[in-house]
Amino acid sequence: MPPETAPQDRIWMAFPRPNPTFGDGDVAEESAAWADVANAVAAFEPVTMVVDPVARAIAVRLLDGAIELVEQPLDDAWLRDSGPTFVLDEEGALGAVDWTFNAWGAHEWSEWRRDRLVGAAVGALAGATVLPSLLVNEGGGIHVDGEGTVLVTETVQLDPRRNPWADRARVEAELERTIGATHAVWLPRGLTRDYDRFGTSGHVDICATFPSPGRVLLHEQRDPGHPDHAVSALLRRTLEEAVDAAGRSFEIIPLPAPETLRDAEGFVDWSYVNHVVVNDGVVACGFGEERADAAARAVLAEAYPGRRVVTVDARAIFACGGGIHCITQQQPSTSPATPGSDGSVTVRG
Repeated sequence: MPPETAPQDRIWMAFPRPNPTFGDGDVAEESAAWADVANAVAAFEPVTMVVDPVARAIAVRLLDGAIELVEQPLDDAWLRDSGPTFVLDEEGALGAVDWTFNAWGAHEWSEWRRDRLVGAAVGALAGATVLPSLLVNEGGGIHVDGEGTVLVTETVQLDPRRNPWADRARVEAELERTIGATHAVWLPRGLTRDYDRFGTSGHVDICATFPSPGRVLLHEQRDPGHPDHAVSALLRRTLEEAVDAAGRSFEIIPLPAPETLRDAEGFVDWSYVNHVVVNDGVVACGFGEERADAAARAVLAEAYPGRRVVTVDARAIFACGGGIHCITQQQPSTSPATPGSDGSVTVRG
């Protein structure tokens, strides 16, 4: 699996439709938020949006005309998780890891009859070789440095609702087989709100990411009145004691949380770590806090030199249980000699 900073052919997304996560009625606010992200990404590189037929009309109205639409029945719209994880082989040919998906642990509210088919469908549309995996996993549950290191979370891959048979060794063996990870760094948990009803039970992509090998951007909650103050300290200690696949200690770059501590549902999990890296840019989460949003842009600009950082308001996305990284999935560029190297997809509907 290449690092997210590697050249990309496109970003894949899925468009919201009524479901338990968004509410079974009007999804206008969510649709606008997803569209804002897609339109921001489209300024940097191609975007392909997977759209359930019931949402096609509003998608056409809200999305930039350059964004390609492909119709596919959906349950939800978190394509980082339901979609495939793209990989490259030694010759640069594209593969798509089709994880087993059970909607973050087969909760009583979960729906995944349609979404469990999305990984293979998107992989085929991308012209990739689809690589099935029995591991229940989501793209938001892993981050790689492109040199063999993967960040994972004990409460995700070892979740008995996901992988009751799994231990660390089995998970690590499957991650090596599928994404080429030779060294796993196990974080003990994720942010507090991620364990609420509609949470993922600890996805790493809201906590920490690799801007480059040997360096980690880490969510930092500085207010001791927020439970994630202790969580971010725990994650920092874990990373300070860890090394990467090359045996290097990590340079840890704190990415402070915004000042808002609570919303109507409780303590927020607002995190600037949950950004998406695109060709020549970074699309970052914004939370309506001018000073904090600007400070995060400055940290990200320094962490990703040469890339333009833009902010998109992500509060409506976080209210549903995730952020900008959670709704996007990058397709890495292939070598020129391989089929599909132009990034073309078949557009239906």
